[in-house]
Amino acid sequence: MKSGDTLPELAAHFALLSLIAIGGAQTVIPEMHRQAVDVARWMTAPEFADLFAISQAAPGPNMLIVALIGWKAAGLAGALVATLAMCGPSCALTYVVNQAWHRFRGTRWRAAVQAGLAPVTVGIVLASGYILTRAADHSLVAYLVTAATVAGLLLTRLNPLWFLAGGGVLGLFGLV
Repeated sequence: MKSGDTLPELAAHFALLSLIAIGGAQTVIPEMHRQAVDVARWMTAPEFADLFAISQAAPGPNMLIVALIGWKAAGLAGALVATLAMCGPSCALTYVVNQAWHRFRGTRWRAAVQAGLAPVTVGIVLASGYILTRAADHSLVAYLVTAATVAGLLLTRLNPLWFLAGGGVLGLFGLV
């Protein structure tokens, strides 16, 4: 692929993703990974996992990963193109759908659509977790730390920062 093809490719990819990212950018992480790592080869799987971690650690919206992928693929121009492509189409569609959604409140088909989208979004978020685990974990210890973290988050009311700190300590001692 020629470097001049990267910006249009970023624009097309993220414009499409913006239209199917129901629930936010997190829901299309598997497809972002597939495109960035497997198809376009803008980065490796560990680099993707690192960019995802940075995007989650930084303050701001959960879609920061989009700008980081664009940056890695084509520098500042790539970050801007990817971000605008991820925001523009979905904002326009949201405006149009909101007008209709408000008009049809109380109808049965609206309730059915809402009920049907909930499990789809949960499934896509779980797929994102699976993809990120596969990209970031490369040893049995790392998989065990991930499993323990998920279990701890689901079964306790501990602040997630404690799990982040625990992972940092394990990394400091070279265990993961």
